[in-house]
Amino acid sequence: MYKCALILAAGQGKRIKSNIPKVLHKVCGKEMVNHVIDNMRNAGIEDVNVIIGKGAELVKDYTKDRKVFYSMQEDQLGTGHAVKCGKDFLQGKDGIVAVFAGDAPLTKIETINNLMEEHISKNNSVTLLSAYVKDPTGYGRIIRDGDEVLKIVEHKDCTEEELKVKEMNAAMYCFDIKELLVSLEELSNDNTQGEYYLTDVIGILKSKGKRVGAVVTDYEDTIGVNSRAQLAEAEEILRNRINNIHLDNGVTLIDPKTTYIGTDVQIGKDTIIYPNNIIEGKTIIGEGCTILQNSRIKDSIIEQGVEIQASIILDSKIGEKTTVGPFAYIRPDSVIGKSARIGDFVEIKKSIVGDNTKVSHLTYIGDAQVGSGCNFGCGTVVVNYDGKAKHKTIIGDNSFIGCNTNLISPVEVGNNSYIAAGSTITSKIEEGDLAIARAKQRNIKGWVNKKGLMK
Repeated sequence: MYKCALILAAGQGKRIKSNIPKVLHKVCGKEMVNHVIDNMRNAGIEDVNVIIGKGAELVKDYTKDRKVFYSMQEDQLGTGHAVKCGKDFLQGKDGIVAVFAGDAPLTKIETINNLMEEHISKNNSVTLLSAYVKDPTGYGRIIRDGDEVLKIVEHKDCTEEELKVKEMNAAMYCFDIKELLVSLEELSNDNTQGEYYLTDVIGILKSKGKRVGAVVTDYEDTIGVNSRAQLAEAEEILRNRINNIHLDNGVTLIDPKTTYIGTDVQIGKDTIIYPNNIIEGKTIIGEGCTILQNSRIKDSIIEQGVEIQASIILDSKIGEKTTVGPFAYIRPDSVIGKSARIGDFVEIKKSIVGDNTKVSHLTYIGDAQVGSGCNFGCGTVVVNYDGKAKHKTIIGDNSFIGCNTNLISPVEVGNNSYIAAGSTITSKIEEGDLAIARAKQRNIKGWVNKKGLMK
C-alpha cells in the first residue's frame, strides 16, 4: 500500500521566544523537524511533504538534504487549514497519509509502524495516536466504544463524566487519503477562533459511518515542544533513550547523565566513554576505543582502539590505535593514519597524516600531506597561507622535523630527511638530506655593559 506523510511545520512558536522557526530547534543535535522526517523514512514512508510558513526559506534550507516536498501555509488558521494546504500533494494518490507535527521529535519508529498497521488491518478511515496520562487537563479526550473511537472532545467541552477520561488525543493521525480529501472540503471554520480544526474531520467521518480507531502509546512518544522547558525535557528523554541503546549494545558510559550522543551516531562494543563528551552527527566509533573526558566529535570516523582525550574532531577520520589529545583540534577533511600520535595543543587542518607519525605537541599542520613514520618536534608550523591563497606541503616518509621549524608552503620534504631545529624551510629537501636554515650564532662580548643594561 502507498504511504506518505504530511509534517506540519508552518508555525513560528511564540512561547519558545526565538527568531528562528520552532521546528528548527535541535534535540540531541538534530532539528526537530528532521527527527520527524527521518522517523517517517525509517518507518518506510518515502514521500514526505512539509507544510511550511513562518521562516519557510530557513526550514527549506535545513531540510533540503532530506529530499522532501513542500506546501506553503501563508496564514496559520489551524491544523485543518495546514492539512488543506497539502491538498495538491495528496491529489491523485491512493493509500494512507500520516499527519504529524514537526515539533514532536520523540515518536518512535515502531509507534509510527504500529499506527499504520492498525489503520490498515482494521480498515479504518482514520486512526489516531493516543496516550493515557495522570492529568489530562487541557488535552482533548478520546471517547471510545471498545476499540472504536466515537469522538474527540476538547477539554473545555467535556462533561463531568468525560473529564474523568485519562486517554488523550496526541494529534498524530493516519488517514485514508481519499477520505481525508473529501472531508477537508467539508471542513468549516465556524468557531470562536475562526480556525479549521483537524479534529473536526473525525466528526465528519463518524457522521458518514466511517470507522475511526486509536492506538495507545507511551506519553513520551507524544510530547510536543512549545517552550524552552519542553525542549530541555525532550532533550533529556531522547538522550536517555540513545544512551540506553548504546549501553545495551556493549558500550560503557561512565556517566550517562553527562554523555551527549546524537541519534545517528554508531559506536562499537567495548568502547568506553567518560563524562562530559559530545558525539554528534553521523559519527562512527569502532570497537575498543576510549573516549576520555571533555571531547567533541562530529561527523567523523574513529577506527577501533583509538584513544581521545579533551579534543575536538570535526568531519575527519582517525585510524586505528591512534591517540589524540589532550587539547588537540582536528579540523574538517583531515585523515590521521594508524598508530599515530596527535598530542597536546596540536592542530590539524585539511591534511593527511600517515601511519605511525608522531605530532606530539604545540604544532600546526594545514593543507599538508605527511608520510608515515615521521616525527614532529615541538613548535612546528606549516605556513600554508600567503595572504591570498592556501598552498600545500608534502612531507615524505620517516622524516624528522626539528623543534620550532617553519615549513613555508608550497614546499616538499623528501623521505628519510632531517630538518634542524629552528629552521625556516622555503625550498625542496631531497631524500636523505639534512636541512639547516637558520642564522649562525654570534656572541657580542660585553654588549650588556655597553648598553647599560646590567642589573
